[in-house]
Amino acid sequence: MTARGLYGPGPSDDWHRWLGVEEGRLPLAMNRRRFVERSLAAGAALACTGGVAAAGAQAVRTAGSRSRTGTAPTAYGAPKGEARGRLRAAGWGVQLYTLRSLMARDVEGTLAEVAQMGYREVEFAGYFGRSPPAIRAALDAEGLAAPAVHLSLDELRSSFGPAASAAGEIGHRYLVLPYLSPAERPGSSASSEPSSGRVGGERRAARLLLDGYRRLAEEMNHFGERSREAGLRFAYHNHDFELERAGDTCPLDILIENTDPDLVSFEVDLFWLVHGGGDPFDYFQRYPGRFELCHVKDRTADGDMVDVGAGDIDFEAIFERSSQAGLVHYFVEHDAPADPLASVRASLEHLESFDE
Repeated sequence: MTARGLYGPGPSDDWHRWLGVEEGRLPLAMNRRRFVERSLAAGAALACTGGVAAAGAQAVRTAGSRSRTGTAPTAYGAPKGEARGRLRAAGWGVQLYTLRSLMARDVEGTLAEVAQMGYREVEFAGYFGRSPPAIRAALDAEGLAAPAVHLSLDELRSSFGPAASAAGEIGHRYLVLPYLSPAERPGSSASSEPSSGRVGGERRAARLLLDGYRRLAEEMNHFGERSREAGLRFAYHNHDFELERAGDTCPLDILIENTDPDLVSFEVDLFWLVHGGGDPFDYFQRYPGRFELCHVKDRTADGDMVDVGAGDIDFEAIFERSSQAGLVHYFVEHDAPADPLASVRASLEHLESFDE
């Protein structure tokens, strides 16, 4: 990996290209349904509760109703006052991928805008041609912290040392694997292998898939060990394909259960978790302390991605479980907003209303 690959010109990983976004360019009129379809595995349909729309809609209704009816689980949960205190102390952050078109034109100016809105943390997805010292200076000038950076699987495998060094200079705490392209996903070739009968073939495909994710978990443990040696933490960011059922489990559960909590944390993307049929309350209860970071990203009942507060996910109820989940960092994100600055401003205004 060259210096250009690490530091610029902006988000250039395979996962960005797969979503249909060119480097440093924001589609101003991206059809959200097309976006969702393209971000799924090519040709794959969710096997959870009848597909992506039904599963996601049910999960949204469940998450929202628990707060409104007063039936949200209380085990490990913090009282509302304590939960709000934790959020105020942490401060809200923003994933700069949301602002990539602006970052590509003016890194320093965009960071200044973010700080003026009231954000206290940012998460990077590319450095837009800036060196680590320049990024650190820009952050310091605005009083911002940058706890995390997204790195592709290829970068982690081929350029871990330079990436970790850059992270240390900038002040990152986490190296996050944000996405697996379809070709990188375990079991991607299993469906083309011959099988003896439909049921036998499905079982074999599920076994191969899960074995592949177990091997990926071991590689993640390795990244975690290297991160710890560099004074960093490693984390994995979910989408929805990790929620597809395989036998009696799913890849996300396999990754969590086969990684060492001392080495690997998770960045839970709440849009994609709900979209894939997952329940944040269930995951926090089954895997307490494993989710140190999150993406705060909203979803309508129809499956569209919208600004925080414009959808159906009840973030206030979810964040009352921050202590149980292990949440420390909260990054607002929208993958394809029509107006990036307006989007992150509206999202922050909604989140700050929790303190009222």
